[in-house]
Amino acid sequence: MILSTKGRYSVMAMVDLATQPAGKPVGLAAIAERQEIPLAYLEQIFARLKKAGIVKSVRGPGGGYTLGKPANEMSIAEIMFAADEPMKMTRCESDSHNGCMATKARCLTHDLWEGLTAQIRLYLGSIMLADVCERRVQQKFPRAHATPELMMFAKMLDDKRKNV
Repeated sequence: MILSTKGRYSVMAMVDLATQPAGKPVGLAAIAERQEIPLAYLEQIFARLKKAGIVKSVRGPGGGYTLGKPANEMSIAEIMFAADEPMKMTRCESDSHNGCMATKARCLTHDLWEGLTAQIRLYLGSIMLADVCERRVQQKFPRAHATPELMMFAKMLDDKRKNV
């Protein structure tokens, strides 16, 4: 899975919205400018977020968007699903019990990628929007970030890649 701009932009915009004064509607143009996101693309994303109840719209002068529920009750996975960001590592069709091979069999690595998908969903599902806004992600999951062991492993992989 390569996270698309839709997924990144939806989370960036929601963090921006959540860090604005509570209850005051925020216009998409302001979010687009602060986050350097094309306004037309942000409008498409927010239409999906609104449909899912992630945000509420306020019409009229001074209108814009507010959070659909408190930031400490909204997971990052929920935002990404609402924005229609696919979170899967396999190339199999959604909701299919068939595999990705032409014969409809599962490839040998299917369970590996399916397990990774589950881990990504668990990770993003356990991080609330408030955690990101208050910079608590690394505190919550210190092993998921650049530990010395992980950095050493990444350097080893880079060195091997350079020697090939």
